[in-house]
Amino acid sequence: MGTYRWSLALAGFLAVCAPAFADNPPVEVGGDWYLSGSSVTEPVSAGRDVLAFGGSVTVTQDVAQDVHAMGLDVEIDGAVLGDAVASGASVSVDGSVAGDLTASALILRTGPGAEIGGNARLAAMTVTVEGPVAGALVAAGAEVTLNAPVAGDVSLSGMEINFGPNARIDGQLTYYSTARVDIPEGVISADRVRFEAANRREMWRDVRGDWQAWDGPVELSPWVVIGGFLINLGLFVLLGAVLLALAPNTVRRLRRTADARPGMVILTGAIGLSILFGSLLIGALSVVGLPLLPIIVLLIVLVWLLGYLLGAYVLAMRVLRGLGTEESPGMAMRLLALAIGVTLVALLNFIPVLGWMANFALVLLGVGAITTALFESFLTGVAADRDQALEPYEPSQS
Repeated sequence: MGTYRWSLALAGFLAVCAPAFADNPPVEVGGDWYLSGSSVTEPVSAGRDVLAFGGSVTVTQDVAQDVHAMGLDVEIDGAVLGDAVASGASVSVDGSVAGDLTASALILRTGPGAEIGGNARLAAMTVTVEGPVAGALVAAGAEVTLNAPVAGDVSLSGMEINFGPNARIDGQLTYYSTARVDIPEGVISADRVRFEAANRREMWRDVRGDWQAWDGPVELSPWVVIGGFLINLGLFVLLGAVLLALAPNTVRRLRRTADARPGMVILTGAIGLSILFGSLLIGALSVVGLPLLPIIVLLIVLVWLLGYLLGAYVLAMRVLRGLGTEESPGMAMRLLALAIGVTLVALLNFIPVLGWMANFALVLLGVGAITTALFESFLTGVAADRDQALEPYEPSQS
């Protein structure tokens, strides 16, 4: 299924499930099942398609036609009699797919029970194929492991390519990597293997060239770009209004922290982001931490967004104070400051290299203010517990 069909399917799903981010009961329309929520599990066998969107998506029952699933953690355990399209931070396919499988994720795995009747198109940081493929296989990632038989041609792209004991290729093998790979004789004969040397710079050049030559289904006019920016600006201002209304003192304290010590706060922000991304790596390397990966990814996105908003707000308030605005203005002026800050940050993106660096510095500024507040709260709590433990003994208290 092409990107255009997948976009139409997702658009139709969002149209049916308007409050897509809430836990909604399943909706059945014309034999298709539409599911959304923080945790989504397919309730019954579907007579046609299943379209699921949520934090955790699990398809356990059989599906008569296609499956379209998007979420942080996606699992397809039931039999799919059509095509399957899945996208998320972690995607696992353990049920059979009679048609084609198209999936992208950070961590992607097809289990031994995932028999693919058609072609498999897989892309992730880590791709593991343990289920047989009756058609062709295309897999790309930093690390690609094939441990299953493939009846058709195979194309593998990765910095590290591995073959397990169950790997077998009946068609042609073309692999792209920085160095040749030792392929066991039982996988494929040498006369059906083609190696293409690649490095990071060449791969990036090819991707950039394809992107520039891409003929999208919709031509983006200047009015579309401006409209998209205004929509994003409205969403940011709305989120900022909620935070300023519900936690004005907290926002004020964070802004003053970032404003008073910007250099130290940016350094603290780098430490905070390093802890989050390090937690993602540790969770991926440990068996116990794998179920927590979607939560960590969601936390990283949330912290990045809040840091971006706070950094833009700090920048705008500093500019307004330089123009003579009072230290604690009213709500309207603070929302105006946030809108100005987001606009300034967006305009910085038009400056090559330096614009991206300035945006990242503002994110670190906001994340650093949040991290500093968390550290201070933790250290204050530890100090209070210590003082309480060392207070002098009073006989009257016994």
